[in-house]
Amino acid sequence: MKKIIAFAGSNSSTSINKQLATYAASQVSDVEVKVLDLNDFEMPIYSSDREKENGHPEEAIAFVDEIRNADGIVLSLAEYNGAYSGAFKNVFDWASRVEQKTFLGKPMLLMATSPGGRGGASVLAMASDRFPRHDANIVGKFSLPSFGINFQDGKIINSELNEALLEEVKQFEESL
Repeated sequence: MKKIIAFAGSNSSTSINKQLATYAASQVSDVEVKVLDLNDFEMPIYSSDREKENGHPEEAIAFVDEIRNADGIVLSLAEYNGAYSGAFKNVFDWASRVEQKTFLGKPMLLMATSPGGRGGASVLAMASDRFPRHDANIVGKFSLPSFGINFQDGKIINSELNEALLEEVKQFEESL
């Protein structure tokens, strides 16, 4: 059976992006899903001095191993001030030092959501540009605007948006 990982680019215990990533992953047929929590990969802020002095943290190696052992990635990015959250950026910085091709060519469903009407559009654009340089194989993209209105009881309740997500999930599924 294929294995996918799902996670949010947030370390919030109430992350709306983790809720979206978990929901999207649950829509993928015939896979084993492992939901990751960025809090399990908390590390000192990346610096070349720390890397020279201490090498790579075990958490960075473990994060890359999660990607290595998966057949696909479902990622929903939180948008903080138009960019990645500090928690995600730090994990990404360290992981890219362990493995420059961080995403290892794995099929990725890349998403974002926010309470506002743009649905994390800025961070989604940023990641769409950046991640392929780290060997991300982005096979689907989805933005969910106005999370509080469109997502309730663990699912997307706006039928048009849900159908749009399911189309992206189907492309992701076919790429596994």
